[in-house]
Amino acid sequence: MPSLCRDCARPAEDDRSVCPHCGSGRMLSHPELFDLSIAHIDCDAFYASVEKRDNPGLRDLPVIVGHPGGRGVVTTACYVARKFGPRSAMPMFKALALCPDAVVIPPDMAKYKKVSAAIRALFAKATPLIEPVSLDEAYLDLSDGVRLIDRTPAVLLVRLARAIERDVGVNVSVGLSYNKSLAKLASDRDKPRGFAVIGRAEARHVLSELPVTAIHGIGKATARRMAEAGITRVEQLQSLPEAALVARFGKFGRALSHLVQGDDPRQIVADRPCKSVSTETTFSRDLSALPPLAKALEVLAFALEKRLKRAGLAGETVVLKLKTADFQSLSRQSRLSYPTQRADVLREHAMHLLEREADGRAFRLIGIGVDHLAPAESADPPDLFGARRFG
Repeated sequence: MPSLCRDCARPAEDDRSVCPHCGSGRMLSHPELFDLSIAHIDCDAFYASVEKRDNPGLRDLPVIVGHPGGRGVVTTACYVARKFGPRSAMPMFKALALCPDAVVIPPDMAKYKKVSAAIRALFAKATPLIEPVSLDEAYLDLSDGVRLIDRTPAVLLVRLARAIERDVGVNVSVGLSYNKSLAKLASDRDKPRGFAVIGRAEARHVLSELPVTAIHGIGKATARRMAEAGITRVEQLQSLPEAALVARFGKFGRALSHLVQGDDPRQIVADRPCKSVSTETTFSRDLSALPPLAKALEVLAFALEKRLKRAGLAGETVVLKLKTADFQSLSRQSRLSYPTQRADVLREHAMHLLEREADGRAFRLIGIGVDHLAPAESADPPDLFGARRFG
């Protein structure tokens, strides 16, 4: 079985537990190791890792990145903190109850973007086909004819992981497979500083042992519908014919029938365009009355207008986001007849949505955004409003 040292990046002819070249015990072995070319790279506890890099005194401490105070949520918890229970998106008060000794650091997005750009620059030395998912993760196509360096993808990925640790100062986990969904699944298997491989021969079996939520596209609502039908494991979906999945889940059922068998036709798309723009705020105390909610929405609408103008974009669907006092998230949409950047138009449509939801419930967060983006030139036709406004 082919093997590869994750420290010196040199291959071995057979399955070894210790590298014959450098003596490292970090060996990677897999029958298809040198035959796969689709990768997913995910930074480990990214924001917290950057903060620990910049302050070595935090290295062994539990660090939580997020806005301090009872109203915030955890953005990232380092692996030391995770041992006590804090997780991303957890309410801060709950995280601190689980880990009262945690060091809480407010997020510094400008710094994280610079670190992300440095990592992206290293990716670009290996391949031009990079599909960012967020600041801390991306898909890479390292196929023949695409990659820029004449090395096998597995060797390139080991070298990339080492270069990111050495030059940027954060750790990553790598997933290698033959499609995107399996590469993503692999990168989650061995964190932190992981490198996992899922090959063609084992994909169906690996998937069969997982909960349905491991499949790309199955969110909470779909998982609930499946659970109501007694379906909780991927192996149950694998046993259903495509026609049955289409009958149950509509158009998604056709894609689902392939995903559960290990087939994912999605290509890696470089520089994927932005799909939405939004802004939100968390209140210092829960709000239930319409007037203060409306005032907060008005402020956010003007902030969204500025963000759209800076980006040269407009949106054709207004999205209202609310989070209740018990952390239930709500999203409501209103489709416009034209794309807009205007705060007054955004506010008006979002207000109609808010009025339906402001029924006395207490809300801890409100947000406004736009989907179905279009170039700014197509926004707010003058024949509808008279002369265009210039900000």
